[in-house]
Amino acid sequence: MAVALLLLTLLLFSLCHALPREAIFDAADVLSDSGFVSMALTLEIVAQTLLQQSHSATVFAPSDSAFKKSGQPSLDLLRFHLAPLPLPPATLRQLTPGSRIPTLFPGQSLTVTSSDNSLVSVNNVKLTDSPIYDDGFLLVYGLDKFFDPTFQFNTPTPNSDSSCSAKNHTDSFDQAIQTLKTGGYSAMASFLGMQLSGVAEQSGITVFAPADDMLMNRIGDLGDYPSFFRRHIVPCRILWNDLVDLGDGTELPTFLEGFAINITRSDGVLILNGVPVFFPDVFFNDRVVVHGVSDVLSPQVNQPHVHEDQEILFDPSEF
Repeated sequence: MAVALLLLTLLLFSLCHALPREAIFDAADVLSDSGFVSMALTLEIVAQTLLQQSHSATVFAPSDSAFKKSGQPSLDLLRFHLAPLPLPPATLRQLTPGSRIPTLFPGQSLTVTSSDNSLVSVNNVKLTDSPIYDDGFLLVYGLDKFFDPTFQFNTPTPNSDSSCSAKNHTDSFDQAIQTLKTGGYSAMASFLGMQLSGVAEQSGITVFAPADDMLMNRIGDLGDYPSFFRRHIVPCRILWNDLVDLGDGTELPTFLEGFAINITRSDGVLILNGVPVFFPDVFFNDRVVVHGVSDVLSPQVNQPHVHEDQEILFDPSEF
């Protein structure tokens, strides 16, 4: 227990450092050398301010011809091309069409429109096959035009799986942890790895994962860690198409006794305890489903007292 809390403390401490200024200038130099001069200059001017609170980021860089055609973009449009999490090619190719990517433009996200081993497009704009710049924390992809903030995507209806039962697939639990780590959910990944690795056949869980940036100022004392993470995990496997079918007012029990997740909607957006789901089906296999949420899940005003067990994070028998 003490070792687990120490590891989480070190992890969260490491996430508190913003992107170094040198990395941004290095990325700008590479962009300029690669023929993205306009975005290189823009990045040098605005990125330090826009990314000063981010420990990692992905930049989608429009080409010089896009700048020539559209003119100098507004600050909000630039924010729409910055994602506050690292997205290496392996992660992007695992995302299904309809997956949302958060941006620094408040209330706006990008949508994956195609992904396979050779092609990834976002908002129907093809990305370069590999990052122009990648130091593990800051990644830059090239685009031939600007993203359109008004873009709408009609999500295809996937085949429905039973929401509370495991299936006989061969994907491993480790894949879920790796996807979380590479997708900007390192804290949640580390917690799951420390608490669930080695657990035998499971009946399925659903993880509602806040991104690392959202956790920086939301976890206090070490004693808060167990209850904090337990309230983001449901003892039931719920894919996105099953989740959206649940009616307003539905409550999902969690591994924190007395804490439930209440489902509502606002302008068609699924809301969990007041927090929007912005990245459905970040990962799913036979045991685990992960959905990204835009903030940490807090108790509702009328929710009964929550029992915070600080000694046992997970009881394997619960699975």
